[in-house]
Amino acid sequence: MKVLILNGSPKCEKSDTLHMSKAFAEGIRSVTSGDVRVIHTAEKRISYCNGCFICKKTGACVIDDDMTKILDAIRESDVVILSFPLYCHSMPAALKVVVERTMPLTAERIEKNGEGDYHHKEREETKDLRFVSICGSGYPHSRADFELIEKTVRRTFRGCDTVINVEESPLFNIKDAEPLTDTRLELLEKAGAEYAEAGTVSDDTYKQLAIPMIPEEIYMKFANGEKPGR
Repeated sequence: MKVLILNGSPKCEKSDTLHMSKAFAEGIRSVTSGDVRVIHTAEKRISYCNGCFICKKTGACVIDDDMTKILDAIRESDVVILSFPLYCHSMPAALKVVVERTMPLTAERIEKNGEGDYHHKEREETKDLRFVSICGSGYPHSRADFELIEKTVRRTFRGCDTVINVEESPLFNIKDAEPLTDTRLELLEKAGAEYAEAGTVSDDTYKQLAIPMIPEEIYMKFANGEKPGR
């Protein structure tokens, strides 16, 4: 199974969320022995979609920039992981522009699904492509912070049926927090293995991922630059 991680963080390799996405991808690789590739969207030259819709007819974008190779990488993959920190209850601009430029992946024809929602028909070469969303937030335990972006990724990518949201993600780049974050990374690797084997993450693993790594009041002191003992 070929896995592509589209890293939307402007911190690129230093991204907090990327730690989680790599662990999930490693779980997939442990089962399928597939390849894992990371593209840092902030390093790429990608123009805004101009809304010409020519790609809906031809399957190719008229803009000549780095998005051409990203689209090729997506088409060559079995699973695409959208990896990003929560920015204004959405994704960073470097990834958002990539998402908007994925228009060539679907055709011009509009269809209605069984739930009454409309969408552009998938092209034959991408009909089996699946998407996973992994989002990290700098806030403590508050699942409502992810509601908007979760709806967005599920509606934008019909194959995105696995959405993982993790609070307190800045802990992944703090050395002293490694005993906590290492355990969480092991859980994310387990989630990736479950996904590779069953096509989904178990309810029990989802529940464990939703448990804060440290209590809210202690995390808030770290986040605000205070000593936990105060």
